[in-house]
Amino acid sequence: MINPIVKTIELADGRTITLETGKLAKQADGAVMLRMGNTMLLATVCAAKDAVPGTDFMPLQVEYKEKYSAFGRFPGGFTKREGRASDYEILTCRLVDRALRPLFPDNFHAEVYVNIILFSADGVDMPDALAGLAASAALAVSDIPFGGPIAEVRVARIDGQFVINPTFEQLEKADMDLMVGATYENIMMVEGEMKEVSEQDLLAALKAAHEAIKPMCKAQMELAEEVGSTVKREYNHEVNDEDLRKAVHDACYEKAYAIAASGNRNKHERQDAFDAICDEFKAQFTEEELEEKAPLIDRYYHDVEKEAMRRCILDEGKRLDGRQTTEIRPIWCEVSPLPGPHGSAIFTRGETQALATVTLGTKDDEKIVDDVLNQGKERFLLHYNFPPFSTGEAKAQRGVGRREIGHGHLAWRALKGQIPEGYPYVVRVMSDILESNGSSSMATVCAGTLALMDAGVQIKNPVSGIAMGLIKNPGEEKYAVLSDILGDEDHLGDMDFKVTGTKNGITATQMDIKVDGLSYDILEKALLQAKEGREYILGKLTECIAEPRADLKPHAPRIETMTIPKEFIGAVIGPGGKIIQGMEEETGAIINIEEVGNEGIIEIAGTNKKCIDDAMRMIKAIVAIPEVGEVYHGKIRSIMPYGAFVEFLPGKDGLLHISEFDWKRLETVEEAGWKEGDEIDVKLLEIDPKTGKFKLSHKVLLPKPEGYTEKPERKGRHEKK
Repeated sequence: MINPIVKTIELADGRTITLETGKLAKQADGAVMLRMGNTMLLATVCAAKDAVPGTDFMPLQVEYKEKYSAFGRFPGGFTKREGRASDYEILTCRLVDRALRPLFPDNFHAEVYVNIILFSADGVDMPDALAGLAASAALAVSDIPFGGPIAEVRVARIDGQFVINPTFEQLEKADMDLMVGATYENIMMVEGEMKEVSEQDLLAALKAAHEAIKPMCKAQMELAEEVGSTVKREYNHEVNDEDLRKAVHDACYEKAYAIAASGNRNKHERQDAFDAICDEFKAQFTEEELEEKAPLIDRYYHDVEKEAMRRCILDEGKRLDGRQTTEIRPIWCEVSPLPGPHGSAIFTRGETQALATVTLGTKDDEKIVDDVLNQGKERFLLHYNFPPFSTGEAKAQRGVGRREIGHGHLAWRALKGQIPEGYPYVVRVMSDILESNGSSSMATVCAGTLALMDAGVQIKNPVSGIAMGLIKNPGEEKYAVLSDILGDEDHLGDMDFKVTGTKNGITATQMDIKVDGLSYDILEKALLQAKEGREYILGKLTECIAEPRADLKPHAPRIETMTIPKEFIGAVIGPGGKIIQGMEEETGAIINIEEVGNEGIIEIAGTNKKCIDDAMRMIKAIVAIPEVGEVYHGKIRSIMPYGAFVEFLPGKDGLLHISEFDWKRLETVEEAGWKEGDEIDVKLLEIDPKTGKFKLSHKVLLPKPEGYTEKPERKGRHEKK
């Protein structure tokens, strides 16, 4: 008989989350089934018993997978089975990884694999907000050393009120969407998007999220207590030589401090100087001795370099490149550097450079999203590329990595709210990083803003972004908030966070905190300093291009939209698409039609105004309602002894009686010189109220002969009397 251990967490709105262990996946080091409503996630964790020799980092791998069966669906494609991770799954992995990774002991280097699988979903509750809690609970019931527990929640502001873990439906009404990860004591990770909110609103959201996280952490502590997993495994993944550590520090610290305080703004020159200090120390050893000591020397020297950089900032206010803590590196921008794209721009800040391009497309270019719980289309895309040459690395460029997806997603969130509602174009921004030393995702936001304005996209407001850092030693009151951080300051600091926004407020943020006890006062100071920085950068962007161009580039596609009554959609498409395809062939335009409510929304795209106007004219003719007294340009479809049938509107034929061709009397239609296929102007005289048939006239459009007298209409010999 299986007796699982279950803990229940009550949310403020009455919903519950249960954590169950001891029933499933018992051979894993830790396994927990999380349930909220009908959404169920299984999280498992397995760690190697020992570390791979020479490993000096935390080899953590987080995987998040959604099964299509969870929502009663078949996967797409030919194989009909789950394949590579979607962008959404990768982004969820990153959210969990960033909250967990800082909490493993510094000297624990065994491979750890966290797997989170969505096995059941109802499309109401959002599973990505539960993945971090499930993963932490699996670690809590294992014997793997871990400084948690943590939990993650989504906090949204809806009608001015903060809602924890909103449903899919609720989130659509939110003006703030934040994912927050935290321990019982400290916030560890933040990521989300906002509709131009203030720094104080962001802080209030973080506080609301942390209060909701605390009972989730407490439930995991109780679960671990009942399981008996509060005592973690012993390990020995580092062999240290304390005498060597001291020797490295004594010989290298002052030299490293001098380099840190030198203010050299060239990254490679500065790093070469740091490396020379380490190489000089190693020179006293033989090759045989270095086989054993070199890895230790490298590790100890890294700590020396980190300490020197941090102390230089805290004690003297000097950063690696000589800037003040609030100083932004030199910025230069350029728009339209490339003639081919529909919009392009270069943004360079210090040693970070992004080249962004904009492509405008039609409905055919929409991205189809077919995730387990998210199906639809995206009309604004942003892709971020980070080639190795951007940091001077000599290595091959592989496929798109998780980091590129994550950085691109942050920039996408920053910009997407500024695309006008109902914008007819599908927009793709592509950012290629050409140089990197500092935040390339924030450079992407800035370059993307410039490229969008260069393309003539009428964005609501320009967006700028800045990466901030924090240096704070444990037990010390002194700290430093750094604006526009370098790559080394990110790596060696205690917090890095990125903030994007317009002149009106914040649009997106991403925050990773690696230090305990970070107060809200420090966070507020950092956010206000970030506001000053991004406003300065925003000024540089608008100096380059003050507002979006009034028109698109000459080679950009032109798109017009029109609406028609729903009942005419079939007439525009025609049997088997014959009508719409014929119009596309004749005009050269691309025509897309979509049913929305009681209307048909038609999008017409073309390379010039004429082809769009021709297509619109043809569509208007199809959906036009014939009006008595109106003049139409038609085509003779067939000739009969008593007259001709004229198609005066697409799909609508009327009788042009032989007596209505001309003021003079005609014996035959051919007598007037008309034949099938000829185009003719006609006036609609009458619509038969019983049959709906149309009576047309051409002669009323002709001048009446002088002295003409009306004669009674004669009946044709082929007509019934």
